[in-house]
Amino acid sequence: QVQLVESGGDLVQPGGSLRLSCAASGLTLDAYAIGWFRRAPGTKREGVSCISMSDRSTYYADSVKGRFTISRDVAKNTVYLQMNSLKPEDTAVYYCAADLQCSDLDYEYAYWGQGTHVTVSS
Repeated sequence: QVQLVESGGDLVQPGGSLRLSCAASGLTLDAYAIGWFRRAPGTKREGVSCISMSDRSTYYADSVKGRFTISRDVAKNTVYLQMNSLKPEDTAVYYCAADLQCSDLDYEYAYWGQGTHVTVSS
């Protein structure tokens, strides 16, 4: 059974940093792409970042480029999203998802975590 578990969400002040984790079980990250999505209140889910395990390519939404970094720890079967210089507009529930290749379309991902809350506020 595939399971993705996000953690690391918290309340942080603008300009602060957080690191989100996505721990996978039931699948080997070497064979999958892991994407991070977020959904802010009243909006649809949007793609934030993705890492392709096959060639280690990384992708970022324009809104987070230069501030967020996606990485992986194969030994721990975990993907991380380092978020720096956080802004109030980054407030959302963040989800990780797995599928065979990166995409910014959420419906193309087969497996999803339950999400972790990030609130950026002073």
